[in-house]
Amino acid sequence: MDTASGGTTISEEMAEEAESQHLLTLGIEEEYLLVDAVEPRGVEAVEEVIDRIPAEYAESVQHEYYRTQIEVASPPQLELRGLYEAMRELRGVVSGAAEQAGARLVAVGTGPAAGPLARLVDRPRYHRMRERFGDLSPGQGMCGTHVHVSIPDPESGIHVLNHLRPWLPVFQAATANSPLYNDHDTGYASWRSMLWERWPTVGPTPHLESHEHYEQLVSDLVTSGAMLDEGMLYWYARLSANYPTVEIRMGDVMPGLDDAMLLAALARALVATLLRDIREGTPAPNVPHPLLMAAHWRAAKDGLEGQLLDLATRETRPAWRLMRQLFDFVRPELERHGDLEMTTVLMGRLRSHGTGAARQRAVLSRNGSVSDVVDWLAGATRGES
Repeated sequence: MDTASGGTTISEEMAEEAESQHLLTLGIEEEYLLVDAVEPRGVEAVEEVIDRIPAEYAESVQHEYYRTQIEVASPPQLELRGLYEAMRELRGVVSGAAEQAGARLVAVGTGPAAGPLARLVDRPRYHRMRERFGDLSPGQGMCGTHVHVSIPDPESGIHVLNHLRPWLPVFQAATANSPLYNDHDTGYASWRSMLWERWPTVGPTPHLESHEHYEQLVSDLVTSGAMLDEGMLYWYARLSANYPTVEIRMGDVMPGLDDAMLLAALARALVATLLRDIREGTPAPNVPHPLLMAAHWRAAKDGLEGQLLDLATRETRPAWRLMRQLFDFVRPELERHGDLEMTTVLMGRLRSHGTGAARQRAVLSRNGSVSDVVDWLAGATRGES
């Protein structure tokens, strides 16, 4: 919720290779829900799970806000295949530890099944958050995906944030994976997005004048009481507080790694493409904030299976057409980073099976049981489907 670790520090060798070839490194964080081994409800097992994580993975696994949640962070990578393997290993390790603790690891934006409000992880910061903001995170927890892409310097990062704004609704649609909540279909592909917006600093990144402007806004928001510190800056894209990266953070966690890797690759290629545009003097699109809010609402409502607002034309278009437009826009950087072949395959798979939201609804339609949906999600998280 409020951290941005982005994995361990990049090695000197990787940094030298990235700099020599003008390539960007990539990292990903995923938050998961812990559910009971039999029932579909969340279970407060995070301490037991963390106790069972092997020591060599301990730095990559951490608590989240609730005791029903757990988070992993990959090491930064240059190669998409390396990121895939790192995350596959982390998911496997944490899934195994969860099973040993009598729980299951589930990659889902919100808990599909009804259950009691989970207790906070016993940390002073989380208690301060609850005291100030009350119950803004209902249920058993909200789980997202955060993608970190390296940037040359903070000022370049500010320009990237400005240029990213019209593209992020497409990412939000593609990651939608929380249609069910409290045992019913909410009518949204990403209900997590609706719940998440209760927090005072959640929303599209504003247009920023400079890094100094960014830092001043952070300071002013802390002074206002709307956040405790920079870690609570929940804009859909921000500068990492800990690493030289831009962090894209509005998406639900996705059931399988294929979709997560696709979005990570597209994010890196998009940042690289925007950095090129910035060097060439291309101005950031002037997108009114209310239209951005509308585009993100539509993305949360429909996912990729419906319509999205095209912020260039200000008309609604099929979501997959905008997804394809994003792919075509960043294709040269996908190729330059060595990701084009793998990303093309992953695009085809996502087009074929649909978002996590669509797949959850398909399971519910076939079986009529939220429990069956959670069973499918647990299998997909382990890489079984």
